[in-house]
Formats: sequence, structure tokens, C-alpha cells
Amino acid sequence: MTKKELDYLGWDYADVILISGDAYVDHPSFGIAVIGRILEKQGLRVAILPQPNWQDDLRDFKKLGKPRLFFGISAGNMDSMVNHYTANKRLRSDDAYTSGGKAGFRPDNATIVYSKIIKKLYPDTPVVIGGVEASMRRLSHYDFWEDRLRASILVESEADILVYGMGEKPIVEIAKAMHCENWREEIKKCRQIAFLSRNIEQYASNSILLHSYQDELKDKRKYGENFVVFEQESNKKEQKTLIQPYPAGYLVVLPSYPLPSQQEMDEWALFDVMMNTPHPKYAKRGDIPAFEMIKNSITIHRGCFGGCSFCTISAHQGKFIASRSQQSILKEIEDLVQRDYFKGHISDLGAPSANMYNLKGIDEKLCSNCNRNSCLFPKICQNLSLDHRKLTEIYQKALQIKGVKKITIGSGIRYEMLVGQKKEVDKANGLSAYLENIVKHHVSGRLKVAPEHTAERVTTMMRKPEFDKFLLFLEHFEHFNRKSGKKQQLIPYFMSAHPGCSKKEMAELSALAQKYRLFTDQVQEFTPTPMTFSTAIYFLGYDPYNNNRVFVARKLEERKEQHAYFFKNRKNLRK
Repeated sequence: MTKKELDYLGWDYADVILISGDAYVDHPSFGIAVIGRILEKQGLRVAILPQPNWQDDLRDFKKLGKPRLFFGISAGNMDSMVNHYTANKRLRSDDAYTSGGKAGFRPDNATIVYSKIIKKLYPDTPVVIGGVEASMRRLSHYDFWEDRLRASILVESEADILVYGMGEKPIVEIAKAMHCENWREEIKKCRQIAFLSRNIEQYASNSILLHSYQDELKDKRKYGENFVVFEQESNKKEQKTLIQPYPAGYLVVLPSYPLPSQQEMDEWALFDVMMNTPHPKYAKRGDIPAFEMIKNSITIHRGCFGGCSFCTISAHQGKFIASRSQQSILKEIEDLVQRDYFKGHISDLGAPSANMYNLKGIDEKLCSNCNRNSCLFPKICQNLSLDHRKLTEIYQKALQIKGVKKITIGSGIRYEMLVGQKKEVDKANGLSAYLENIVKHHVSGRLKVAPEHTAERVTTMMRKPEFDKFLLFLEHFEHFNRKSGKKQQLIPYFMSAHPGCSKKEMAELSALAQKYRLFTDQVQEFTPTPMTFSTAIYFLGYDPYNNNRVFVARKLEERKEQHAYFFKNRKNLRK
């Protein structure tokens, strides 16, 4: 990270320099750290440039020199605009990914800013952009903060290559291609990347030509049609190449790599080659809140088949679940126990949804021909395995490891899979057994789940189950609470101002929260983030799948009025 460290290693150059909008934390939960260690495994010299100053004479961008192969750029673990602004576009006063939690250490649109600086300083050196910000802006997209349709971030950033999704596989192939003199041609053999090309003849047989960005600007219905194609293709196991015309050339988005194998997931866990701590240079600057939150947690799988309208996870990590082996997970727990900061409490064994571990299609051939946005909505797919027994077994074995005193499940669980099943299905898949085990051993006073709303009109737009399913789960939760002799609470996440939601639906939510004495502490206003279904509706004013108009709360006053319903009748909520 510093010139002094390069000198200590005896390096007169780096092969790759990775630039990040986050402070550097050498831990598997931080994307730049993973990419750096993956490249290191390929025998490459990797230098890290975290949170460079973009407002001075740009000395930070020069201090490590010019890499032999390429610069890799990421805004960090979050989209920089989500990181900076609230749902009401107010500037945040803190940054969880910066030492001391201080704001102001990264620019707005960080990927674009960093990339343009590098292109100005080192015009002949390839620039690869990736991470959530680049991934979810890979095609034209609506930008809530500027209230306009923007071009692909690859076009705006002037970068050479964009990596979307989880980058372990593509970054290795990119590094190999960069060793070739004709790397621009070699790179086209990779997958899960995007680039600009003047010639698209070679992609004619397995591609979809989208409406051009210029046509979208003239008629936003063209954007709606493009969005439907993008979302459906991203939900397939075998995708087609997407091509979008721009004045500078054709944006070519190649299909993603196949679902990672269990062996690959184990190899990419990387806990055994990482320091699992922030860089020492931050020691005097204060804790990094994001690290403090996850340092005692372990990720056991990736992907999400929930398909929530407002969520970016399936478009970034994938709809299909890739899981680590039980052996790898338990080995990381043993490693965690030895770390100085661990005091016996594992704060999470999870992922985007904790209880999707190892779940997949019963007949995976059917999954290959499916492009459903969700395996859970509007009804749970009959081809979806619901077997929770392996996950329960991991929890039980983890508690037996010396030094582990308690395990709580901090990431959310998809409750609709656990209730309402026939008795034989429930028993065969260990569903009630899983929930009872969670209630008895893995709740730290409160269990958080996300019904998001009570009104069916809104939950349908969200692609979430009806509120009655949450109430059924509440009954089961309280039953196991009583059986375990505990007084734990269920904390529901709710959202206001989502497309389809008006003051009428918020009044219904407030009344039902009072009726069932539910806490409404975990609440948020809908924020339109790039390339989600909800954001497309917000921008268009209608559902692009059926062209039906949808009410959207756009004015700040409307959004504030909706949010205020969460805080009515608070005295009567459960204690």
C-alpha cells in the first residue's frame, strides 16, 4: 500500500495496482482484498491504493508508479452514491468503510473519477473497473441522484474493461490476457466482462441487440424493453451476449461464468492467506465500522433466488446458490477462534439470506431452461429443494468447536420457506427443526426478518410474500419461544415509498403494526438504486413487463409523509 512497503519487498514495480474507495481491510468480506489475493495466487505483484486523494495534485495516484499489466478500480463494497446520500438525497455524515467512520474520503461516482484520472496520467495503461458500482451500472441505467438516464459506466469512465458480478474468475483470465501483445483480442475470450467494440459480427449467433442509448433518451419505453431483456437474461444459467449501441461503438456484455463449484468456493474463502484485519496504517485513525460489524462473522454461500424487486444481489452475485463445503466453513471457524479479537461469539454464519445454503433445483435441468425472477414469488417453485438439514448440522458442529460460546444468525432468513408446508415436506426437509434450533440457540434477543410491507398491492410489486405468511411465521416463532422458555422478539423490516405504495397503504401498515404490536424500528425509505426492477418502475411510472401504470411517490414531501406512518401509535407497540 505504500512506497516503503514496495521497497521492503524489493519491488521496483507492481504488476497490478488496485484502487478502492474503501479503506483497505485484508478480509474475505472486502472485494478488493479478495481480488488482490486471487491475483497474488497467480504469482503477480499486487499493490493497493485505497482512498486516494482526487482533489490535490494527484500525488497518491503517482506514488506507486505505473503497473506492468493494468489498474483495477472499484468504488468499494458499496455504490459510492448510496454510500454518500440518504433516500432523501441528504449527504451522510459518516462512512462505515473509512477509518474512524469519517465521511469525505471518496468522491461521488468514484469509479468514474478514479478511472478518468488514471487515463489522464497513464493513457497507455489498461484500466479494468469492477465492484458493485460498476457491476450494477454496466448497461444504461436510471440514476436517482441526478434524476436522469445515464450511459453505461464503462462509457462514462473511459475504462477499457468492465467486470460485473463476483470477480474471482474473470480477473484471472484478464490477467492472463494482459500478458499478450494483442490483449484486446485475447480479452474477448473471457466471460463476465463488458467492453466497447466497433465490430460485433462474431457475436451474431448468440446475442441480443438492445435498443441504443440514444433511442432510450428519446423514448424511455425503449429503456423499459431493454430492462426486461437484461433482467431475464441475468436470471438464466446460460445467458446470451447483450449488445447496446453507443456513438463510441457497441457495448458488448459477455455472458457470466457458470456457477462456481464447491471446490472453487472453498478456494476463494481465502481466510487462511489473509491477515483478517485492517491495514496497520489505520491503527491510530480509529476503527473501520464495516469491519467491526463483520469481523466475527463467516460467509457460507453466495447468491439469492429471492428476487426482491428492490435488491441488487441476484444481478450481482447471481440467482443460483454457490455454497462452501462444511469442512471449509468449520475450518474457518477454527481459524476465527485463534484471532486476538474473537471473544467467543460468532455474529453470523450466513450470506444474503442465511437459510439458502446448499439449496438448488431438485431437477437442475429444469433450472437451465428457467428465467423466473424469483424461485419464491409468486409461489415457491415446486422444483426447489428446501432441505435445511445440512445447515442445521453446520450450526450444531460449529457450537462444538472449542472457543465458540455462541452463534447468532445476523443475516436475514427467508421465512416463507419455513412455514405453510405439508407435514411430510416439513419433516423431510427439517424446516420446523431448523426454526426451533434458531429460536433456541441462535437468536440474540431479537430476530430480524423482512416482510417489507403489509399491503398486498405493495408486496406484489416488491415480489415478496403476502403479509399473512409473515403472521404465520410469527405464530411459529412465538410457539418455539414459549417451548424454549424464552422471551425473544421478532423484528420486522419495513419500507416506505416503494412503487405501488401510497399513504393509504402506509396507513394500513401502521394499523396492522399496532394491531399485532410489532416494532417498527427497522424501517427505511425506498432508494432507487441502478438496474433493479423497482428502480425501473420508479423511472418509467409503469411495470415494463405488462405496461400497467404504477403509483410512484416522487416528491420529497410525499416520501416524508409516508415514512412518518412508521412512528405513529408507538406507545402501543409490543414491549
